[in-house]
Formats: sequence, structure tokens, C-alpha cells
Amino acid sequence: KSQSLKFLWTLKPPHRTFHGHSRLLASDVYSQYESIRRGKQEIPKYFNFASDVLDKWSEIEKAGKRPSNPAFWWINGKGEEVKWSFEELGFLSRKVANVLTKECGLQKGDRLIVILPRIPEWWLVNVACMRAGIVLIPGTSQLSAKDILYRLQASKATCIITTDKLAPAVDSVASECQFLKTRLMVSKGSREGWLNFTELYKNQSADHSCIKTTIQDPMIIFFTSGTTGFPKMTQHSQGSLGFRPLLSERYWLDLSPSGIIWNTADTGWILTSIAAVFDPWVFGSCIFIHNLPQTESAVILNTLCRFPIDVLIGAPTLYRMLVQNDLSNYKFMNLKYCMSGGEPLNPEVMEQWKSQTGLDIHEVYGQTEVGIICSGFKGMKIKPGSMGKAAPLYDVQIVDKSANILPPGQQGEIAIRSKPIRPLGFFSGYVDNPKKTAETERGDFYVTGDRGTMDKDGYFRFIGRDDDIIISSGYRIGPFEVESALIEHPAVVETAVVSSPDSLRGEVVKAFVVLSPNFSSSDLKSLTRDLQDHVKKTTAPYKYPRKVEFVQELPKTVTGKIKRNELRDKEWGRI
Repeated sequence: KSQSLKFLWTLKPPHRTFHGHSRLLASDVYSQYESIRRGKQEIPKYFNFASDVLDKWSEIEKAGKRPSNPAFWWINGKGEEVKWSFEELGFLSRKVANVLTKECGLQKGDRLIVILPRIPEWWLVNVACMRAGIVLIPGTSQLSAKDILYRLQASKATCIITTDKLAPAVDSVASECQFLKTRLMVSKGSREGWLNFTELYKNQSADHSCIKTTIQDPMIIFFTSGTTGFPKMTQHSQGSLGFRPLLSERYWLDLSPSGIIWNTADTGWILTSIAAVFDPWVFGSCIFIHNLPQTESAVILNTLCRFPIDVLIGAPTLYRMLVQNDLSNYKFMNLKYCMSGGEPLNPEVMEQWKSQTGLDIHEVYGQTEVGIICSGFKGMKIKPGSMGKAAPLYDVQIVDKSANILPPGQQGEIAIRSKPIRPLGFFSGYVDNPKKTAETERGDFYVTGDRGTMDKDGYFRFIGRDDDIIISSGYRIGPFEVESALIEHPAVVETAVVSSPDSLRGEVVKAFVVLSPNFSSSDLKSLTRDLQDHVKKTTAPYKYPRKVEFVQELPKTVTGKIKRNELRDKEWGRI
């Protein structure tokens, strides 16, 4: 293990300046692991994020060595507000742990599905599962009864927690789920066959001893959204999610105990676990959450004006939506750092945001299986269209089909070195699917399935999913570069580009376009020609979309990724 740490340390980028915040106190949780980061001490065998991080921050808080801002701050836009210190978070999460173990009979290793919106109970269940050694399986509130049935059957979960809104959907499939024993509902009301979560945890004792877990013990299973096939169960451990941020330095977030971070991603997405649970709390920072039943520009912008949020994380769709507004009407209270993840963000949107707010948007690129792969770090020069550089602990390269490393500028598959030592942030595997797990490895690398390039300075650019590449008349065309050109046009709010069959060229570029309201009444034939000419002038002319279809919305996964495979299958008559 010590050799492993020395190996990982050599992968760290040479740039080690901290920007924006002073170093933390020597007594803080993050600094206590400095000797391990330096390779002078082995990774511990036993680790539990709740007891080894959250409870330690509670002790520091009690000693008066942490700023007075909360650990968790939640609003719903209707006047309700929740603020918890680390001590209060510990007290309440122990009560929930007792609900799960005593009332529901769950034991270490049991699986629990939680389908809740952005409400405080989601965070309590997360921490309670850590304390009890229960494997958490988060899901988005947009799941249908069919989605829930698949997840219950595939995971063999024995317990589910959701709201009264989704309870009927669960009931409609429960008879087909032989492993499901307990149903908990977060609600003020009651329902036959369901335990009331709210009442149970309020009346529970807070006397609970955190279970002992190893660094390899499973902690969370994510159902990957994917673009093809049924979602896979991606399992992460106490080490890959909980201990990883203690080793990986402060590059992508660079938070401090006085920092307040707002991640707008859905609770079913790994980005919420990373950016709204583990990484901020490693640094003792405050996690800010708005319930956001609907994502509305005015709500987002007014929240940034009213609350001292200094870090904002959102999907590209969020920023595309926000730049449609006159941002000069808004004065952000404390915003200093903006990040975007989930899909590439078009350079035009970044430029519009920068020109109106003075703030850069730092791109984050990652996957459910391995977390953050690349990022634009604070203080780093931003190259428009780039995802930044490799994240700490990862040796990221561009490789060919034989896993040979390609030189700078050459297009290939984005990959992370996984041999001889598998990096700590990697998933444990796809549950019950060793074949799919093995398919992620090629030679000495984990291959992402994404195509990209790396320049001589180590900056990565995303081209597209390997199966999204369009080959027309012998030209290889990445959808993202065409989408980036289209999004620059004022008529385009959002777009997705796929291949479409063509008798002469084999396949051609087709663009599905969501129009801005200002152009909804335009002559569509004339607008199509205008968009095609715009792309020809903006990028290589052979990339222009020979077909354009205007749509009200684009099909997306539950995590907000555009389902290009669905559009492509429709074009090729596979739907």
C-alpha cells in the first residue's frame, strides 16, 4: 500500500499553489491525512466517512476551531429553511441510523434504495447509511414505476425510502419484488403498508455507535444512466468515494471551512454525492441546497444574489438557460467560482457568461465509474472548449484501439492508467456483471468510451462518445463541435447532433434544434439555411448539418445527458 501511495504521488500535477483560500488549520480533518498524501504513511485498513470525517469536524466545531457557518444549509424558496452544524448533522443522522437498523432491521451490507428530491432527509439517509454500513442506492425522483421495478429487482434491495408522490408507483410493482421487505415514506401523512420516516426518526434515540468498515467495503451503488441498454449497477466503496478526496489535494474545489458550495445536480447523480456530500465535507465546508422543484432561471439567479454562495456547480443546460437572461440585472452576493459537468459546455456559452458576470466557468469531466477525470482548476489558464487537465491520482492519456498512448493532438479514446496499481477512486465493479466490468479495461488502461485529444500542455478536449462519431464521405465528425457551432447562433437554445442515413454519403450530420422563444415564429426553411451557413462559417464546411429538425425538447437521461442514441436510432429506423 505504501508503494501504491508513492506511485500515485508521482502522478500529481507539479502545480501546487492554492488559490482563493488560505490553508486550513493544522488541526483540521484534511491536514490530518497529510502524511498519507506524502507517501509517509500507509492507507488505513479501516475507514468510515461518518466517524472519521464528519464526527471529527464535529469535535473541531465544539472546540471553536471552525467558522460559525453551518455544515448544511437548505431552503425551498417558500420561506422554509434548515441549518445544521456538524454536531446537529451527527445527532440527527444517528437517529436515522437507528430507524434503519432497529425499525427496519437492516444490517451491514444490506441495500437500500432512496428516491428523494433535494430535501434534508436525503442527506440524513446518506450519513445514516455510512454509520450503519448499509449500501445506499440513490435514484432520481423522475423514475417511473418501470424504472423502480428494474432497480428493485436488479439490486435485491430490502428497503426503499421515497415520498408520498412516488409511493403509488412503488406499490404498483412491489408484488414483483421478492426481496423488498420495508417501505419508508417521507411525508406528513400515512399510507397502508408504509412506515412514516418522519415520525420514526423524530422519536428515535440518538445513541448509535458507528459500525466499523474497511476502506474496500461497499458504500453506494449508482445505476449508470448510459446511452444504450439497461443501466448498470456501479458500486463504490468507502475508499473510492469517502477516502479519495482526503488524498487528492484541493485542486478541483479548493474549499475551506468558510466556503459555501451549491451543487444543482439531481440527487440520483454521482456529482451530487461528490460535490454535495464527500468533497465539501472533507474540507469542513457548508453544503447549500435549494429544493428546486423546477429549474428556473429567475430562482437560480435570485438565490445567488440573496445568499453568500461562493461556488456554483451545474450542468451545461443550466448555464445555457442562465445566459438567455440579461445578467446585468443581477448582482451576485459572493459568487467566485463556477463549474460545469455532465456534458461538454459550448465555448460560446462560456464567453457569454464571462462577459456578463466576469466569472469563468471551469469544466469538470468525469464518469460514474471513476468520478472526476479532468477539471479546470482554480488559477489554471482556461482554454475554451477544453475540459482542463487530469485530476490528481489519475494518469489520463489518449490511447488507440490497442491501448497505445497517442502523441499530443492526435484523436483517440480517453483512458486512465489502471495497472499495475488500480487508483483509489475507481469503482469496485459492475454488480453481478463481471463481463461488463472486464470490458472497461484495455491493456494497462481503463477506457472511458469517450473520444478526445490532449494538447502539448496537458489540456484535454472532448470529441464525443465513441459510438456518437459520424463518418460522412470518409470524414470523421464529432457531434460536439457541430453542436458548439450551432449554439453560437442566437436562435438556438439547445441542440443535439447525430448521424442520419444518406444514399450518397452513407450518413450525414443531422441536427435536432430547440429554438429560442424569440425565433419560434420564424420561417423554418429560411432559418435552416441560416443555421447551415452559420456552421459552414464557424467550423469546417464538411461538418455542417445537411438535415435540421426543430423540436420542443431533447430526450435526456434522468441525469440530464442528451440521449443521442435515441435520436440516432430513430433516424436509422431502429425505433
